[in-house]
Amino acid sequence: MSEGGRPASVAFDARPLVDPVDRQAVRSFAQELRARGLVGSSFGGATSVIAIVVIFFVVSLFGSVFFTVITSVFAMASRGGTGTVFSVAATVIPLLVVGGAVTVIVLTLVRRWNGSRERWFRLDRFARSNGMSYLPQLADPALPGMIFSQGGSRMSSDLVRGDRPRFVEFANYRYTTGSGKNRTTHAWGYVAVKLDVPLPHIVLDAQSNNGLFGSNLPTTFDKDQRLSLEGDFDRHFALYCPAGYEADALYLFTPDIMARFIDNAAALDVEIVDDWLLLYAKRDFSTLDPATWAWLFGAVGALLDKLAQWARWRDDRLASVAAASVSAAPVSAAPGALPFAAPAALLRPPPGVAAPGRRLKRGVPWVAIIVMGVFAVLWLFPQILGFFGAFVGGFLR
Repeated sequence: MSEGGRPASVAFDARPLVDPVDRQAVRSFAQELRARGLVGSSFGGATSVIAIVVIFFVVSLFGSVFFTVITSVFAMASRGGTGTVFSVAATVIPLLVVGGAVTVIVLTLVRRWNGSRERWFRLDRFARSNGMSYLPQLADPALPGMIFSQGGSRMSSDLVRGDRPRFVEFANYRYTTGSGKNRTTHAWGYVAVKLDVPLPHIVLDAQSNNGLFGSNLPTTFDKDQRLSLEGDFDRHFALYCPAGYEADALYLFTPDIMARFIDNAAALDVEIVDDWLLLYAKRDFSTLDPATWAWLFGAVGALLDKLAQWARWRDDRLASVAAASVSAAPVSAAPGALPFAAPAALLRPPPGVAAPGRRLKRGVPWVAIIVMGVFAVLWLFPQILGFFGAFVGGFLR
């Protein structure tokens, strides 16, 4: 594979994203997705039924009232009732506005549905052209990254997947927090790359996408876990690794790998957790924009060339655990072999990560807390001052 999860023999082909499409093929593909249960029907579900009933009721009511009013206007006009005509016109204009609004809503829904069908079709053909596969949506994806444990209504959409030489998934992701008027939808794009072995939990917080109050990531990590690396790496990323795993992070992030991240992923937040490499950004990744796909494929392809050396990493902390389990088991020595010879399996630790390295320690988002505190004080101070003024004024009277 040269880029982004597709075989090396397949050249990057973005033509399905922009070439004209056959409308009948688009409709047939959408029907196939609905038949397989991969997307909802445009006329399925209680919400859609209710919407259709409401639209039909509004259109019918509007049509009958409008016809009655127009008939009355013409009848009065023929009898010379000018004043009445004006009063009836004052009723007709709001009806026209309501009818126009209903028409716009209906046309918007139809256009959005047609746009979704075409996007599904284009992304599916794009995935096929690049040796990959397409899935319209996946509820609550089973990935261990930090964004996948936040909020509710978790949904990945427009998933483009490849599995050679290793599994790679490009997708958009949404989750919600809060409720009622405070309900917020959070939008991300991500790339998930399957690794050969579990690695320590490491986060690279890209400095280029941070906001006024610091990191844009949904999780804050203990500052004591931040590790400074050589060269210009710290200007592009803040690297966090579990305490005691600093040497392991230096083994994984050699100068050539750091250069790859700086050159190809400086705009992306990176998380290594369990046996996954995850790239994040607060924007859609799976789009109909060829430039976005060229950028993502190039970034992933550049990193994949260096991931093979990560497969050789082992956690020395697991060696003693493995030795204890093997020594407790009976050993059948081969003929002529010494029974106290160390088994070959103990020459190096098994794949895996000891408990202290599996997850970073969470930190306290002090900047956000201080900002919220300042706003709370600024909001409460006038209230308290007004209450105190009213109290003093009442006392003096």
